[in-house]
Amino acid sequence: AALALLCGSAAAVVVWKWLGKRQIQKKMEEARSTRDEGVKKMAKAVQQFREQVSSVQKDTILSLPLLELTGRLQEGSLSPKTVLYTYLEKALEVTQQTNCLRHFIPECEEQLQEIQRQREKGLLYGIPVSIKDHIGHKGHLSTCGLVQHLGTLVQEDSVLVKVLKRQGAIPFAMTNVPQSLFNYDCSNPIFGQTLNPFNHQKSPGGSSGGEGALIAGGGSILGIGSDIGGSIRLPSSFCGLCGLKPTAERLSVWHTHLLNVHVCSRPTPVPCTLGPMARDVDSLALCMKALLCQDMFQLDPTVPPIPFDEEVYSSSAPLRVGYYDTDGYFPLPPCMRRVVWETRGALQAAGHQLVPFSPPRIHYVMTELFLKTFFADGGRAWLDVFTGDIVDPSLKSQVNCCKIPSLGKKLLALILKPLQFLLLLKLKNVATISTCRSVKEMWNHHHQIEAYRTEFIARWRELRLDVVLCPVLGPAFTTGYPGKLLTAISSTMLYNVLNFPAGVVPVSTVTEADEEDLKLYQGWCDDPWDRTLKQAVAGAVGLPVAVQCVALPWREELCLRLMKEVETLSHEK
Repeated sequence: AALALLCGSAAAVVVWKWLGKRQIQKKMEEARSTRDEGVKKMAKAVQQFREQVSSVQKDTILSLPLLELTGRLQEGSLSPKTVLYTYLEKALEVTQQTNCLRHFIPECEEQLQEIQRQREKGLLYGIPVSIKDHIGHKGHLSTCGLVQHLGTLVQEDSVLVKVLKRQGAIPFAMTNVPQSLFNYDCSNPIFGQTLNPFNHQKSPGGSSGGEGALIAGGGSILGIGSDIGGSIRLPSSFCGLCGLKPTAERLSVWHTHLLNVHVCSRPTPVPCTLGPMARDVDSLALCMKALLCQDMFQLDPTVPPIPFDEEVYSSSAPLRVGYYDTDGYFPLPPCMRRVVWETRGALQAAGHQLVPFSPPRIHYVMTELFLKTFFADGGRAWLDVFTGDIVDPSLKSQVNCCKIPSLGKKLLALILKPLQFLLLLKLKNVATISTCRSVKEMWNHHHQIEAYRTEFIARWRELRLDVVLCPVLGPAFTTGYPGKLLTAISSTMLYNVLNFPAGVVPVSTVTEADEEDLKLYQGWCDDPWDRTLKQAVAGAVGLPVAVQCVALPWREELCLRLMKEVETLSHEK
């Protein structure tokens, strides 16, 4: 009887699990079906527009830089409707190739009517804008690639979307993201893998990967992403775009689903920030100028009322630029270091002063400050978001590490003690990250981050720097590899811990010589992780290569100024 009861219980558990999985699959199928229906409706609307207006110069409109396009819209030589439908048509084409869209926003038609009723034309009048999945738009989902978020529609536009609309912009599409946003690939079990438009074997980066693919493919002229470890800058690097991570709170994050903040300690010492992505630096500057307006400051009183400083951005005064080509933690591929030295030479030749700079203690920052922020509780809060969900293959190794019980982690740390130097040199496994075991430890962790910021700023001031030029991770990884190399993001992560504005500018492409140099790459130890990085970036000839530009907190205009200088010099070259 006991055996029968045991067998019956086991069978019940199996059936219950099967039903649960079936329910999840059904929800995912419904979400995909809704998206596909939306795509069909938008394709039909585009077709109807084409039949009504056959003489549109599509290629001309798509080739116009943002500043020129806004000028044409303001003067009336182009109509917002023509521009919107031109970009809708291109977005349909790009998402067919790369799977970058999560959903079109059909209300873009209503916004088109609304901007024509506005008394004044805003700075972004008639500009179609794409937004990342988790940035709230009324009446739409904010999924973060998770099944548990499929049933809840957003009740109100996020502050950022409200301000975009008041400035005359037309949000028209929401873009795909990796599951839980905690990955720099772009794949989730609901909407699938997004591909790099330049090479479909490669990832567009993440977590703003849908934005990266759509803009780089020409289907959007301006997008809004978010960044908590490099999520604007890595897709910009992988896709050859310009992207800016502002100081947190320079732009409002109200009514944005910040899932990756919820899995951190509260209040989080490494904050998430929203920022623009586009094809050139002037577009980023115009977007920041449009967003930093009275509407933003009134709708979100936690945003400091600091308008965009055009004088700083437009200045031609020589800059004192700190530079480094490696942070000493994760050696980047040869091409990424090459472009730092080439850019350094170009800046010096243009009359700027270049000063060697070495960021202090990156091993400590990565293991004790950054990763400990996210896994302060051993990853339990992060694991909770996967309840009732299917874990994406790209995240399975990280999820499995977090599932190891505390005792197992202690035993693992003991077994790995002989390799302690290697693990400290480049910690790749979240199973070995120390946690905060008490409130006192948590407050001490917050204090350590503040102390490090003070130390970093002191070193910056000692050298009298205006800005810093440094590398960014790249070129684009082959899909599936970002999940294997979580801590390769040290180059971008540093400036999230510091909460400094940082931006990425493409300056070159991978050459055959770079590919040959990669064959000799050994990293620090030629260990399995170094070899994995080598495999991840191989076969990238012709793909974009970028640099990173950094300024002190609240000095976005100075950061953009360096980015513009770098962009101009790279074009001249």
